[in-house]
Amino acid sequence: MAERTGLNKFEHLNFEPIEVADCEGRTHVFHFRTHLFGPGVALDAFEWSDGGRTGYRFQMIGEPEGDLMILFARLVEKIRRGLSVQHLKRADQRWQVADRVVRGRIGWDEDAEGRAPLVVIDGRGITWEEFGRMLRTFEGWQFKLQIFDRSEEL
Repeated sequence: MAERTGLNKFEHLNFEPIEVADCEGRTHVFHFRTHLFGPGVALDAFEWSDGGRTGYRFQMIGEPEGDLMILFARLVEKIRRGLSVQHLKRADQRWQVADRVVRGRIGWDEDAEGRAPLVVIDGRGITWEEFGRMLRTFEGWQFKLQIFDRSEEL
């Protein structure tokens, strides 16, 4: 791809997995993938869990002529920020919203056969039904749902 687009100086780097601790001291192993696309390069970090359905995922977009090591360093900082906040807490043997802000990603729930998404929060797969149970605590409240590209900062 780099040769076809005239990016003769593009160097595809393979990054070794790293371990990062979350705010509770649990260690998460992140793997990396570099993807060159038309106007940029994407550097993905992912935690392989439950066959890829769950686990944390982060992404940074950069210039293809840019320094991938700088992009990698920015991605590692993004991972650290992401793991520094716990959005769910355990109460009465169930997960509940820890505060009034929940961040995560929308995934595929193969058990629901496409009828409902799987919400991945704090790297954990939460079914749509479980997430609905968590929201019942806030009945009568208002909410704002914003959808972001995975490369954007939440």
